[in-house]
Amino acid sequence: MSAAATPSAPGSRRSEALLGVRDSLGVGIGIFPLGVALGILVVQAGLPLWVAPALSVVIFAGSVELLLVGMLAAATPLLTIAITVFAVNFRHVFYAFSFPLSRVRPGLPRAYSVYALIDEAYATYVMIPPERLTSTRIVSGQAMMQLYWVGGGLIGIAIASALSAPIEGFEFALAATFTVMTLDAVRSKREVPQALLAALAVAVAVAAFPDSTMLAALVIFVALLAVRYAVAARRRGVADPEPPDERPADGETGETGAAA
Repeated sequence: MSAAATPSAPGSRRSEALLGVRDSLGVGIGIFPLGVALGILVVQAGLPLWVAPALSVVIFAGSVELLLVGMLAAATPLLTIAITVFAVNFRHVFYAFSFPLSRVRPGLPRAYSVYALIDEAYATYVMIPPERLTSTRIVSGQAMMQLYWVGGGLIGIAIASALSAPIEGFEFALAATFTVMTLDAVRSKREVPQALLAALAVAVAVAAFPDSTMLAALVIFVALLAVRYAVAARRRGVADPEPPDERPADGETGETGAAA
């Protein structure tokens, strides 16, 4: 069996687990502080303390969890929450197309890897040549990333509980996070159209659906992205038509056949 087809190959399980821990360190620097912010937001929103670890274990999707804190505190209807979670996390459907899941052992390891397929894990392992990856390395790296998030949330709860008064304006951490992500995205000119579509979606939602702006904006944005993808696919089809079939038609013979 070739190395590419074997889910585990390179080194011992211990050394591969250590590689996974090392892989997670760079993204852990960013994951941990956001986990702390989640814990603090949960306490300041007046939600039960168990909400932070519950969200981190059950959902494990940073942007969605931060959104959910405000939505749960505002007693948002379940349907709105469900559609919002679907719209925000819809991108994960496409991650599996290029993430090296074939390197992860089937069964529980692969199920966990699918569950823990966050943006940071995708960015980390899609850049490493598949032949250097093993099931142990990928799963241990993803487990460490979740540990940073859960641990950060618990520390955030401890910090917020020890404070004599809430931190004024701390809820703006969520808006600041998405602002930084947007600025990061538009540094590449390729992402500018998506940013413009997002702005258009928000403008339409504010004007047409003032009572449910966020939900409407998310739905409109997903619809606009789908239209843009369809148009781009059609243009590619027009620009790169399939080459004509060069095989001789029935009853015809090529030069070789005629010479024979």
